Amino acid sequence: MAGRNLVGPEVDALDLGAVFRALADEHRRSVMRELAADRSDSERGYNSFNLPISKQTQTHHFRVLREAGLIDEIDYGNRKGIRLRRADIDKRFPGLLTLLGSESPGGTAPR
Repeated sequence: MAGRNLVGPEVDALDLGAVFRALADEHRRSVMRELAADRSDSERGYNSFNLPISKQTQTHHFRVLREAGLIDEIDYGNRKGIRLRRADIDKRFPGLLTLLGSESPGGTAPR
C-alpha cells in the first residue's frame, strides 16, 4: 500500500532555530539518536520507539520533527511511518547527526 508523504521544508529552507527547538525536547532527541544510529535509514513506525508517552503526544513530537525538517512522515491512513532525512541534514548541518549520536541517553555529550 503506497503512503502519502507528509513533506517538511526543502533542504535549503531548514532553519537552525527550528531544529534546535525540535531537539530541545528529550523525547524527540532520543528518537533522533535512534534514527542517527541506524545507518540503514529504513522506515520505522511510531510504535518502534520506546517512548513513555501517549500516542497523541507521540504524534505531536513526530510532527514537530517533520516540521523542523528532520524526518519525513509517510501516512498510510491507519498508521504512519517515519524516515530520517540524513542526506538533507548532513548537507545543511554537517556534523549534527554525529553530535546527536555521541550524546548519552541522559542528555549530555561525552567530554
